[in-house]
Amino acid sequence: MIDSILDKMTLEEQVSLLSGADFWTTVPVERLGVPKIKVTDGPNGARGAGSLVAGVKATCFPVAIALGASWNPSLVKQMGVALARQAKSKGAAVLLAPTVNIHRSGLNGRNFECYSEDPMLTAELAVAYIEGVQGEGIAATIKHFAGNESEIERQTMSSDIDERTLREIYLPPFEQAVRRAGVMAVMSSYNRLNGSYTSEHHWLLTKVLREEWGFDGIVMSDWFGSHSTAETINAGLDLEMPGPARDRGEKLVAAAREGKVEAAAVRAAARRMLLLLERVGAFKSRPDLTERAIDLPEDRALIRRLGAEGAVLLKNDSILPLAKTSLDRIAVIGPNAASARVMGGGSAQIAAHYTVSPLEGIRAALSNANSISHVVGCRHNRLIDVFKGKIAVEYFKGRGCKGDPLHAEIVDKGEFFWFELPSGELDPADFSARMTMQFVPEEGGEHVFGMTNAGLARLFVDGELTVDGREGWTRGENYFGTANDEQRGTVTLEAGKAYEITVEYEPSTASEEGINLIAVRFGVEKPLGEADIEAAVETSRNADVALLFVGRDGEWDTEGLDLPDMRLPGPQEELIEKVAAVNANTVVVLQTGGPIEMPWLGKVRAVLQMWYPGQELGNAVADVLFGDAEPGGRLPQTFPKALTDNSAITGDPAVYPGQDGHVRYAEGVFVGYRHHDTRAVEPLFPFGFGLGYTRFRWSEPLLSANEMSSEGVIVSVDVTNIGDRPGSELVQLYTSSPKAKVERPDKELRAFAKLSLQPGETGTATLKITPRDLAYFDIETGAFRAEAGNYQLVVAANAADIRFVIDLASPSSYLLPTSY
Repeated sequence: MIDSILDKMTLEEQVSLLSGADFWTTVPVERLGVPKIKVTDGPNGARGAGSLVAGVKATCFPVAIALGASWNPSLVKQMGVALARQAKSKGAAVLLAPTVNIHRSGLNGRNFECYSEDPMLTAELAVAYIEGVQGEGIAATIKHFAGNESEIERQTMSSDIDERTLREIYLPPFEQAVRRAGVMAVMSSYNRLNGSYTSEHHWLLTKVLREEWGFDGIVMSDWFGSHSTAETINAGLDLEMPGPARDRGEKLVAAAREGKVEAAAVRAAARRMLLLLERVGAFKSRPDLTERAIDLPEDRALIRRLGAEGAVLLKNDSILPLAKTSLDRIAVIGPNAASARVMGGGSAQIAAHYTVSPLEGIRAALSNANSISHVVGCRHNRLIDVFKGKIAVEYFKGRGCKGDPLHAEIVDKGEFFWFELPSGELDPADFSARMTMQFVPEEGGEHVFGMTNAGLARLFVDGELTVDGREGWTRGENYFGTANDEQRGTVTLEAGKAYEITVEYEPSTASEEGINLIAVRFGVEKPLGEADIEAAVETSRNADVALLFVGRDGEWDTEGLDLPDMRLPGPQEELIEKVAAVNANTVVVLQTGGPIEMPWLGKVRAVLQMWYPGQELGNAVADVLFGDAEPGGRLPQTFPKALTDNSAITGDPAVYPGQDGHVRYAEGVFVGYRHHDTRAVEPLFPFGFGLGYTRFRWSEPLLSANEMSSEGVIVSVDVTNIGDRPGSELVQLYTSSPKAKVERPDKELRAFAKLSLQPGETGTATLKITPRDLAYFDIETGAFRAEAGNYQLVVAANAADIRFVIDLASPSSYLLPTSY
């Protein structure tokens, strides 16, 4: 059928398939019955085509690093199935996920959106995720291909990575997604790879992806991530996103007629687009693009389970789990206690059906809610707290909010990121909006108003201009680098008095260069100070336990910028130190998208890392704290003692964050634990680390053979739960290789198994390795080489907790081509 349609298509019609129609849909060819389909973000939900921060509600699942911490592919596959349902509820046929870039450093703004520092763990979870999604008829899109491990100058930066490092660290998750999961779509990254944009990188998109790995799906650009006409199509980029066409359309038709692009290349790309439509069933049943909100009890239960499964207990000095019946006074402290930090920032954001804060979860878990005292203590927000409450919004044709409004609505949050305006009569390049609201401060004194805008905006308090986001506007770090840095103004307000807040917004002028988005965010807060920290200290002083909820949020862990350091932002470290000084039973619950330094670690009884676990955050936290669920997580990324212990942080700006448009991956394959183990750099917490509430006994491993063969070797380890609680244990298998002509890591993860066991129960971890698992990539031969010799199999609970070391002979050498 596909070839029959292609034969009837004109060149112009074939070309039309190779660009989006708009931000989220493809172009139909009605004459030939070719429908359009919708794509949607993102990794931890299905947002649909509305606003990045509003629109139709969606189910919010845990972020990728929390899934990485679960080490549980079967549960991640269940999440993939649920996400496919969510995508269908938004009328989408393609989910723009998963993200499989590697945790090169602890500072990447999208660290939270990626699974792990290890390619094997990343690949296993990605394959499971894709199988879950695609098994329900929705296409998955693995991204960002390749070398997008930082957000700094990401749209132009060249990631300079040698081929061995690419083949061993950064490409394997993509390779496994193609070979094992049959992923239907790949998204090219923004950055350049060794000097060439990935969207026009022939070696990457054609030689490796299609010819070596056998990929037959589509390659789409990241949004506004393609920069040329002939170069992209000749390299293997099928779909330019978003639409309408910028470098395709008439330009591509002309390039084909002039011989710069072969007609066969256009037809091949169009064929792949039609094949995608066929694979998602678009020809059999015309897609219904209607968006609906579905909030299912089984999804709620899965999110809650995933939250506990990915929770990593980093320290426990005989205090957790807490006994519900023996706690008369609980102090719940910190900026993340009453606020539900459920996801990171950027394109992964969705409008969640609901969120449960830790404070709400704890209150729901305890029968005596009166025993709980809450004080925020301090703030850590990068941006002023967003305005929440009734906001009247009026939309006008043209600039200046003149005449009668064309559309009016009521919203409840002072953040707008429009992909689609509420009326088709509004021109995204030539409209204006006025937002009006009342603000009644609970306390008198100085209040800070803040606003950031992609476009031009002004904020007035009772008619007085307070924040000017118009005069002198320049691009900053917000909204993917399309908005200004937050502008602020201070006003002294009276408690209980109503103030009228007005914001007037219009888009930037079309003459401005780069990507232009339309967005504005505004808020107000009363600054906190030492008195608020002291209030938290006094509340904690006589409590039976002080629960400190600290970390970051989606303003820090976000697409579009990297973190400035690995410390807790704001005065949170001071808060921890002072609370711990007056309460010996201080438990710290962390929410971050990656590692942090912990100078206060020795002063607290317990530390629990919760990441951003989705809309059931508070319930999952309470489950773990009170022992209704096991803290099942193990670290998917090494936590260094200090930022400078990371292999990418050398002090040389050319290595990180980049210099003169290039970032050089000088550490090569020595990423994460490979660096810490090989260079003897002791971490704060090693890769794979995590405590539980029970104890296990491991039996001696058994091997299916003492020598490697082409069929591989199976290692079996019996594990028994010898405690009195159910729990899970992680068994990791690393390989350690003999000296080769290249330097190799001390050990490399090659297999793992997570066992969930009842008290007294024994389970078997079955771990298989093959010759490829003994190999390194040999640049000279362009193949994976496993030399003959004696290897070691390292059976471990984490990278620093080695239980058994087994000798394994490989009597033969293996040269494994990249195509097989």
